Amino acid sequence: MSGFEHFARDAEDLEREIVKRGIALGIDWSDQARLREYAQEALNCTPECNWDMLHSPDRQERMRAELYALSVLMLRTMTESAELGIHTHGGPAWKAFGRALIEASERGAGRVQPASGAGVH
Repeated sequence: MSGFEHFARDAEDLEREIVKRGIALGIDWSDQARLREYAQEALNCTPECNWDMLHSPDRQERMRAELYALSVLMLRTMTESAELGIHTHGGPAWKAFGRALIEASERGAGRVQPASGAGVH
């Protein structure tokens, strides 16, 4: 497994940043309905949409944009590790938001599709 430790390190780093944005947004990681709303918006937000949100004068909007950018990195990390047969996961926030993202993606809610075998563990 040597050489693949970066997936675990990436997951820890992403989890920490996701939690920070979650605190700023007042996210309750156990509120599945609200997480699904965030996930659907994250998956539907184009790069142009996210760019505009990142440059908004509204701090909450900027925090959402950062959370959505982190969600893309989270899905990419899970997908890339799954392609190598490695199950990558973070802590409670990662698992809650990741589950919402994957469920939204499977329902066809957005443009990001995790690779076969990618999941929240």
